[in-house]
Amino acid sequence: MLNLYKMPEYTFPEGFLWGSATAGHQIEGNNIHSQYWKQELEIKASDYEVSGMACNSWELYKEDIRILKELKHQAYRFSIEWSRIEPAQGVHDEEALNRYLEQLRLLKEAGIHTNVTLWHFTHPLWFEELGGFGKEENLDHFRRHVAYLVPKIAHLTDSWITMNEINLGSFHPQTFITKKNKFKAHAYAAQIIKEYSRAPVSAAHAYVPRVPLRPDDELDITCARMQEWNHNTFFFHGVRTGEIVLPGFDMEYMPQLKNSCDYWGINYYHRGLVDSRKATMMGRKFDFNNFQMIPEKPVTREFCPETFVHAMGKISDKPVWITENGVPAVDDQFRVIWIMLQLEAIKEAMSLYHTDIRAYFHWSLLDNYEWGSYLPRFGLVSVDRKNNFKRTPKPSAYFLREIIERNGYSGELFAKYVPELPRYTFCDYEKPAVIAPIETQV
Repeated sequence: MLNLYKMPEYTFPEGFLWGSATAGHQIEGNNIHSQYWKQELEIKASDYEVSGMACNSWELYKEDIRILKELKHQAYRFSIEWSRIEPAQGVHDEEALNRYLEQLRLLKEAGIHTNVTLWHFTHPLWFEELGGFGKEENLDHFRRHVAYLVPKIAHLTDSWITMNEINLGSFHPQTFITKKNKFKAHAYAAQIIKEYSRAPVSAAHAYVPRVPLRPDDELDITCARMQEWNHNTFFFHGVRTGEIVLPGFDMEYMPQLKNSCDYWGINYYHRGLVDSRKATMMGRKFDFNNFQMIPEKPVTREFCPETFVHAMGKISDKPVWITENGVPAVDDQFRVIWIMLQLEAIKEAMSLYHTDIRAYFHWSLLDNYEWGSYLPRFGLVSVDRKNNFKRTPKPSAYFLREIIERNGYSGELFAKYVPELPRYTFCDYEKPAVIAPIETQV
């Protein structure tokens, strides 16, 4: 980490795309027709928060776009809520559709690349009550929704995400059924998109590399390989070959699935340590590499950008877009460190494996609703939910803005935003070793 101060200036490839990401339910507020809204109201835990008005972006989307422009973001990933478009089965809300169309038009007028997600964890309550993605026969409802929506927004959409993180879920037969159905839903959606749009299409994959807790233990290695397949490789294999292969099920071949991604959309946050001695196979995080991000909650985050570098070596056959990356840090300086290390990891992956990484979307633009709590603060911009949802960019937002303006970074830029850490010169043969503080440059 201390070496970040000494990083030479680095410039990303020409055309590298910089931006941020959000999801409708997490920022819009009052998404009353979604299945998740109902679930929130049913949970009685004392520390559980409901989304309520979230960041009120349903009303304040123009302010969000203004902030995107101020922060020089070149691209914005956001989702269109199916439950707003079709709140009741077969009933479409034209006003909601027009709101999204206006948002897309304003983004385009601002010169911001529009990356639209069609499903980001939430869908209409009526769809959930039919069994949701747990039943294959329900996929026709999703196909009809996509066929309704895509032609209306294709002319304003620069790139697409069909589904968000369909690979997540436990090692359970019903989870695998749902995962398979979402995979098929992605393929159907990609097929429809390509009928109306030449813009690149992908799904956002939650890439959590599975690593054996004990690197030389055969059982840990075996369990890690199995988990790596179940959570990651099955997805890449399916897009490459058209085969859906998961434990306990016969292989299914789906021709629409093959080459259904034009790029690999990667949501990357951390790795998963695998412990074969645990029933869950979840290994503990090492104390020296583990940080508690939120004082009020036992939320921790492991810091391991090296794992990202090696993961990129496995998917160098397509262009890669980092569709999410961030940290729920109360201390915004830690977010600056996180961004710097992640960008260093991107640089190393492009150098070592020649992976063609073309975009970076920071999660998230705003301090949003994080599925049960407002305490995790992933945002580049704070939101005062008690004061008319006032948005205030954090220092990390301006750090990223300078990176975007340069299309690169340096140790000097990092020192401007994180001046407190001491700089150590351990061995320098040209001049005496010194221990000196970083001059405050902010």
